[in-house]
Amino acid sequence: MTARRYLQLDVFAARPGAGNPLGVVLDADGLDDAAMQAIAAWLNLSETVFFLPPDASAGYRIRIFTPRMELPFAGHPSVGAAWAALEHGLATADDHGRLLQQCAAGLLPVRVQGSSRFRLLHVRSPRAEQRDAATPALPPGLAALVRPGVAPALWNNGPDWWLLEAGDETALRRYRPELAAIAALPGNGKLAVFAAAARPDVGYQYVVRAFAPGVGIDEDPVTGSANALVAAHLLAQGRLTPGQHYRASQGRERGRNGEVHVQVDDEGHVWIGGEVQPVIGGHLDW
Repeated sequence: MTARRYLQLDVFAARPGAGNPLGVVLDADGLDDAAMQAIAAWLNLSETVFFLPPDASAGYRIRIFTPRMELPFAGHPSVGAAWAALEHGLATADDHGRLLQQCAAGLLPVRVQGSSRFRLLHVRSPRAEQRDAATPALPPGLAALVRPGVAPALWNNGPDWWLLEAGDETALRRYRPELAAIAALPGNGKLAVFAAAARPDVGYQYVVRAFAPGVGIDEDPVTGSANALVAAHLLAQGRLTPGQHYRASQGRERGRNGEVHVQVDDEGHVWIGGEVQPVIGGHLDW
């Protein structure tokens, strides 16, 4: 058994308790795949990240595990890992506030503004692709939410997510998820539903809810990869253009108040950002 530095961070959170918890193992050398998966399952958080020695071209390297599987990319682990790498001296941003994250999805650029608890971090999502998949039948509750004239679409930026646009923010916030039907969806049973904000003066432009019962997470509090795919979907429809940005609200239905900063750069890449709050620091004996 080895004592390994361990953190729990709250990601996409302006204050502790508002975002999505993330487990962080800073010293993962010597852990094999089975051990990392076992730790993630035991912690039972949406995701746990494990730091390993990076290649020479990267500032830091992580692997990302849910309680059931490894992910090539996920947004809240990437934003939280960037904060942890900087705060604990595992990486240093250049003079322009840039560094590179290495993960199973490749090398992902990171932008850093501010310092410590006041850092705002953005990670560039892998390029999104819409999958060629048959449109699934929706259970009654979801069917009632759908914005007229739209159908669910399967997108991927590392993980697969079905995207569905709701016609009304209030109805989306009141929706009681039909978890068995969502778990049966192709692509590991994951669905993100989004709607435009009902009012323009509330501080966010979209509301998102993300359900992943197929991978053991009934409803994720705040989800970076799904938010990035929503932006890619809007970009493909011409409703978002390079250079634009917005904020998304997620997690209130789970008792949180997550805030995701979404940016599309001039080349059409989607960046996902937010604040990170340290909550727990100690050692993991494993």
